[in-house]
Amino acid sequence: MTLLLDPRQRAMLAEMGVRTDFLPAASSDVPAAGASAEVAPAKVHRSETRHQPATPQAPSSPSAHPLASLAASAVSEMDWDALAQSVRECQACGLCKTRKNTVFGVGAPAAGPGLAPRADWLIVGEAPGENEDLQGEPFVGQAGRLLDNMLKALGLSRQAQGAPEASVYILNVLKCRPPGNRNPQPEELLQCAPFLERQVALLQPKIIVAMGRFAMQSLLKDTVPQVESMPLGKLRGQIYSYRGIPVVVTYHPAYLLRSLAEKAKAWADLCLALSRARRPQD
Repeated sequence: MTLLLDPRQRAMLAEMGVRTDFLPAASSDVPAAGASAEVAPAKVHRSETRHQPATPQAPSSPSAHPLASLAASAVSEMDWDALAQSVRECQACGLCKTRKNTVFGVGAPAAGPGLAPRADWLIVGEAPGENEDLQGEPFVGQAGRLLDNMLKALGLSRQAQGAPEASVYILNVLKCRPPGNRNPQPEELLQCAPFLERQVALLQPKIIVAMGRFAMQSLLKDTVPQVESMPLGKLRGQIYSYRGIPVVVTYHPAYLLRSLAEKAKAWADLCLALSRARRPQD
């Protein structure tokens, strides 16, 4: 599917720093963005839905960002190639000023022009670190090697060799590195949320493994009450859902390198994910 943008959508995306000249123009009978109630609002954390002052020049919360809902509606129609290009050129938040590379994802090859990869497993991390920022690939360095070894023990590989059920796709919630590897900020998570949602919609994996607190919160914020305040350990050992796709929560490999005793728990989580991925589709 190729995205068609009307002039107003192009102008608003240009204001965010996202190029649209590579996309065809919409026909004149397509209504302008904002002309009806069909433009879906962006998803936000429950903790962000607070009273907003009547000052459009300075919204107090990411949920009031005037570009967020338009960006979400535009991104929701992109094919895989257009989505990847939009991530590369995104300037929607301040992280674009400090990044060296965006980190779209890695794993199984695309199934064809504009098509997403065919992989049954989706690994979702939190944000790129220093090595990821330098290489433009998620989960590299020591944490990446640990993840690769854990996947190998399950018969999986980011190198995407063999059948689709033996392959994975790996990505992060944030596509740019926060300076100094600090925690992601709510505004940054909000701006990247449409990219994550579209990646999942196009990939349609059999199982999602959420690694780390921010991946857990981003994927389960609409299905688990008060997930923002819940420790990750309390959500382990169960199957959750994101857009109808099963989700298993586990620790981030970087955390496991500091907490070796938790490796057995992470292995149990991956075995739970493997068991669920092998079940026939509901």
